[in-house]
This record gives sequence, C-alpha cells and structure tokens, in this order.
Amino acid sequence: MRKSATAVAASALLAVVISPTVTTAVEAADQAMIDEGRQIAFDRKKGNCLACHHISGGDMAGNIGPMLIAMQARYPDRAKLRAQIWDSTHANANSMMPPFGRHEILTESEIDSVVEFVHSL
Repeated sequence: MRKSATAVAASALLAVVISPTVTTAVEAADQAMIDEGRQIAFDRKKGNCLACHHISGGDMAGNIGPMLIAMQARYPDRAKLRAQIWDSTHANANSMMPPFGRHEILTESEIDSVVEFVHSL
C-alpha cells in the first residue's frame, strides 16, 4: 500500500518535531549526570579528586595526579576510564589513587556519574 504525499509529509514533519525533543531530553539527562559527577568529584568527603588533580572549575587543586584535561582523547573507551576510577591498581600496582569501587568509597552509580563528568573534560 502506497502512502499519500500528505501522509509522507506528515510523517516527516512529526519526525522533525519529535527528534529535537528526544535529543534535548537525552542531553538534559546526560548533563544532569555530568553535573552530579562534578559535585561528587569536587566533594572533599566523597570523590575528592581535587586533592590530587587539577580540574577546570575546581579550587585548591592538587598536583600529585595528572591534570584532568582532554579526557575523551586519553580515554576514548569509557569502560577503561571507569576501570581506572573503580580500581587504578589494576593498571598501575603502585598507584596512589584510591580504589573508589573496590573499597566502596563511592557507589556504582556515583562512579558512573564521575566517569561521565571526567569524560566530559
């Protein structure tokens, strides 16, 4: 069965109208997770990433660890970044970075949020 030109045009218009809404909702959810990750990373009683790392927007940053910049280039695979945050001793047995997941410093959900934040840098 062939669709009429009006039906095809209506379908195309509906796709254009719905797509930005869906994209905007997904972007808002992603941004909310990034914002939560930033809050956890900067919280001195939670992630405390600023104790060791310089992160844009943070204050009183440390210099023990590397600057957290260009993280998408450094960790194109989010799973590797997550593994590093979960337990950095897997990649470097002498790492001074706390194993946030293995020692249950952060919950799995908090780690996911921090990963999204760090990956956005």
